[in-house]
Amino acid sequence: MSDQKTNLLIFSADYDKALAAFIIANGARELDMETTMFFAFWGLLLLRDPEKMTLEDKSLYEQMFTLTTPKDAAHLPLSRMNMAGLGKMMLLDMMEDEDTPGLPAFIKGAQNKGVRFCACQLSLDIMGFKLEEMIPGVEVMDVKAYIKDAASAQLQLFI
Repeated sequence: MSDQKTNLLIFSADYDKALAAFIIANGARELDMETTMFFAFWGLLLLRDPEKMTLEDKSLYEQMFTLTTPKDAAHLPLSRMNMAGLGKMMLLDMMEDEDTPGLPAFIKGAQNKGVRFCACQLSLDIMGFKLEEMIPGVEVMDVKAYIKDAASAQLQLFI
């Protein structure tokens, strides 16, 4: 493995921004770079497994977050020109025309390539999400561990 390292902080829950982040993460792994993705606040929506979502042991606000936010990465809106989902549908059609996989495929590819997925401990706590509700392989990381990881990376991106 290369001694180069990439660190991406994923804060956005926009489909197009998430797609860019996972394209970069997959590319970094293909260049044999150790790659960490740290998901904070809205970025946690990319890690949710809709089959594992629960309302148990959650406050009213936490239940509202669970029920009113996109259930997984495939259901995220676009950052611009979403137009009640019409813009996203157009983007997905254009991607299909170019034989480009969708976001779920890029996420699975990153998992298969060994990209490290880390959920922000504080964000999980505040938003009321549980590690058990996330896709397989997600680890929890506090901010101090994230800063150490990011400081050791040659490439750091905030998306």
